[in-house]
Amino acid sequence: MPLHAAELTLEAISLADLEAIGLLLRGGSVVDWHRLNFASREEILRFLGALEMDLTDPADRARAEAVKQQAIGYLRRNFDFPIPRPVAESDLPTLIELACGKGHRQLCACTILKVMHIIHHAEARELLFMLPISDEEVFHLVERKLYRVVGQLLADGVPIVEFLGGRKHRDSLYTKLLSKPEVTAAQIYDKLRFRVVTRAADDIFPTLRALTHRLFGFNYVIPGESTNTLVPFRTYCEQHPHLRALLPHLQEQPDPDAASGLPDNRFSAPSYKVVHFVVDLPVRLPREVLEQAPPAAWALGRVVFVQTEFQVLDRESDRSNELGEASHAAYKARQKAAVAMRLKLGAGATARPRSEESLERSLDAIERSMERITPLDDEDPEPDPAA
Repeated sequence: MPLHAAELTLEAISLADLEAIGLLLRGGSVVDWHRLNFASREEILRFLGALEMDLTDPADRARAEAVKQQAIGYLRRNFDFPIPRPVAESDLPTLIELACGKGHRQLCACTILKVMHIIHHAEARELLFMLPISDEEVFHLVERKLYRVVGQLLADGVPIVEFLGGRKHRDSLYTKLLSKPEVTAAQIYDKLRFRVVTRAADDIFPTLRALTHRLFGFNYVIPGESTNTLVPFRTYCEQHPHLRALLPHLQEQPDPDAASGLPDNRFSAPSYKVVHFVVDLPVRLPREVLEQAPPAAWALGRVVFVQTEFQVLDRESDRSNELGEASHAAYKARQKAAVAMRLKLGAGATARPRSEESLERSLDAIERSMERITPLDDEDPEPDPAA
């Protein structure tokens, strides 16, 4: 549905929206929540739509019921968890409504939903592995969805002034792997990455709200992979009366003194400002892809998840980020210097260069190490005439 202008303001943000935004900025997990805060059935159905779940489709209803029964079975087998019949017999939207209430049924519904969240995710990963489809084709499905949804958001007036992204270049992947000793290929989350630039700083929250309504469910943010150097959550909310009124009702109270401002990337400058997070983006598979899957895949649903990186910032911060040490060119120079040092000098040379002066020292060290290496002749040696 098209968005009204009022829906693009901070005053349109509900308690459920603010909790979702906080989760994105913090990189937390919904498994640690003790309740949901949707205010209406309409909000619940919109959330399920963001998960690519269409409950008007009999196959999707059957899938939701199957996952629910698996979750109940798990709880009963492993924890002897008592579940009232009205809860066990509820459909998915009703179960979510119960999780927004109070009492024992709320606790039971919330517990079932947490296990459903894990089962659905695990089986979607299994489905992806079983499909006769390449990474290239999967990435194409993600890109097609992203450009379709963002195009709709732009048409609806969401204040996005720039949307860029796509697949990380192979050389960039190799450099990232070489630059961080603790990172493996399985941990590179940003093979697909997208940057969203908003008109102004106050458009960040409404834009995040729109993304969680239309593009991905907030519950599939990757825990521990968020960086927020742009918006001090609690301080920002306290400056706006509507958001300030919602703060006491949040189930996870933000710590105003929490050290969440430093970039997670050792090569980013301290002045770099961004909201960065990684989500498991839900992608509904086309029928022609599902028809090629083996019979064992048919019970695993129609949705797979693809880890996708997002960077969200306002236009002024984007301009500031291209100045001095915060610029992309300076970031790449620091990263490449670290890679060169690691390749030539080993693990002891991976300290983060923090300034132009330290970068010069790093490069000087590389040059000195190169001088100590006798180059090999690329050509075969001349034969000895006496031989």
